[in-house]
Amino acid sequence: MTKIASPQGCLPVSLTETAAPDPFVLRRLPAARRANRGFTLVEIMIVVVIIGLLAALALPAMTRVQRNAKVTRFISDLRTFSQAFEAHASTNGGWPPDGVPGSFPTGMTGDLKTAAWAGGTSLGGNWDWDYLQFGITAGISVHEPTVGLDLLTEVDRRIDDGDLTSGNFRRRSNGYIYVLEP
Repeated sequence: MTKIASPQGCLPVSLTETAAPDPFVLRRLPAARRANRGFTLVEIMIVVVIIGLLAALALPAMTRVQRNAKVTRFISDLRTFSQAFEAHASTNGGWPPDGVPGSFPTGMTGDLKTAAWAGGTSLGGNWDWDYLQFGITAGISVHEPTVGLDLLTEVDRRIDDGDLTSGNFRRRSNGYIYVLEP
């Protein structure tokens, strides 16, 4: 057996031993050598569990923020488009002719941004200008939205009466319409 000098004193070391190190010997090792031992499986598992719990707490909040952003964006776009159509009607003495879902309404070139209209809605589906359709004179529609009824009800609650069967924002075939003139 050979003795090796260290700051803590002489440690016996056998050149032929391959057994696990003695825990009492490890305590006497310098801090630099102990740091190389790494993390235990339990420590890693605890960190993974903590990260999982934090993610589980953050996910519902993030979903609410995304949902709120979609509704807010939709309402903002709807108000912008409403103002553009009302300005057109005021300037030209009437509403533009009926449009096709997703296509830019005829006569609205100077009043409405093409990219905003053609890009679709934040609730999925396409914007649609409806004139003398669905029992109303003029309205802006969402044709075939891809979101659930709960999100559309939230839109209706914020801008109208919260009932999709009545009011200015309501259900129509293949979508929903915001009535500008009944």
